[in-house]
Parts: sequence; C-alpha cells; structure tokens
Amino acid sequence: MTEWPRDKQGRLTKTFAFKNYQKSFAFTSQVAMLSEKKNHHPQIILDYGSVTVALISHDVQKVTQRDLDLAEQIDKLYQE
Repeated sequence: MTEWPRDKQGRLTKTFAFKNYQKSFAFTSQVAMLSEKKNHHPQIILDYGSVTVALISHDVQKVTQRDLDLAEQIDKLYQE
C-alpha cells in the first residue's frame, strides 16, 4: 500500500490524480461502490483532475484495520 498520511482529524487521506473530470468521476463511483460493499463510508472529494479520499471508522472515531484494508483496495482500483 502506498502512503496514506493522517490529516488533522486523524483520518487516513490520499489524493489521486486524473487526466480529466470523467476519469475522476469514474474513480469516485468505483470507490463509492467498493465502500458500500464493505459498509464503510469515506469522505470523497471530487475535483476536475483529482479525487481525495479520507478514511476513519466513525463508530470508534479512529483508524482501524477496516480503514487500512479499504485504503489498500482503493490503491488497487487506482492502479487498474
């Protein structure tokens, strides 16, 4: 898994770069569907050439293994 630094709220965060809005939107949709399957709901910020994802387990207000696993799966989506 590539690096997911923590933000001021303690969430794992990462910004993914894309060539255009259509590719950013497609990735956002993939992350949303994957997250829903895992019953996890990250913050996703969609921009023209980037998507920023922030992960934390809301029920315990800290990063858990679920977040680390989802981050790894999101990295795999990005590499495809």
